[in-house]
Amino acid sequence: MGNGCDQGKDDQVHSVWLRPRRVPKGEPPLTLARIVEAAVALLDEEGIDRLTMRRLADRLAVAAPSLYWHVDTKDDVIDLAVDAIFGEVPVAGGGGGGGGGGGEDGRGDDWRGEDWRAGVTAVVTAWRTALLRHPWAAAVPARRRPTIGPNFLARMEVLQATLVRGGLSGTRLAAAAWALYNHVFGSAGAQTALRITDEERRVGQAKLTADRDRYPTLADNGYLYDDDWDGSFATGLEFLLDGIAGRAGRGS
Repeated sequence: MGNGCDQGKDDQVHSVWLRPRRVPKGEPPLTLARIVEAAVALLDEEGIDRLTMRRLADRLAVAAPSLYWHVDTKDDVIDLAVDAIFGEVPVAGGGGGGGGGGGEDGRGDDWRGEDWRAGVTAVVTAWRTALLRHPWAAAVPARRRPTIGPNFLARMEVLQATLVRGGLSGTRLAAAAWALYNHVFGSAGAQTALRITDEERRVGQAKLTADRDRYPTLADNGYLYDDDWDGSFATGLEFLLDGIAGRAGRGS
């Protein structure tokens, strides 16, 4: 919500998904699909900090102004690339890709069984797998951009529909969905960002042991050797689902 002093900012529509797309006469040979494919490849190879419009144009062997037929800024490119990543997440029949796979609403039959917990687990585990294939993508939610591309919305529709089947509605539905979203992105982001050597682990854990009076739990439980990412993700997800199950069906 804004106030009168912020009208200049509040009237802006920054998201590439919400701005009307320019349709020039005589569409140039460079397509939006080619731009997104090249952007994902560049991001995979070099990371988000190295992405520039000039480097992307060089990869496509075009002049940088050619990109602006389709996108206005680097943020547009990143938004499109993130949505392409979600297009890899299967929504039906184990397939993935493109526009939603499981029909126009993005709902896949795989998630519609009686066991809603298994459905949620399948959905969010597939999200995490896609993010780990493209580590740069896990950091993007920290930016101030809405995640509303068609591929992401199709997958969020599947997740929320599965939670509704589990008995959630209203504010509890939204809270559960975003708790699961944060668990996926937090897990993938931490796993891809952490850089620690074996020697740092050894020396660091020795320091915790020496300072056991201050950090007894960390010393006793091998804090710096805790790198079972898959196990921690799965166990944390079970904790979340236990909590969600306990609140489902109790009304708003």
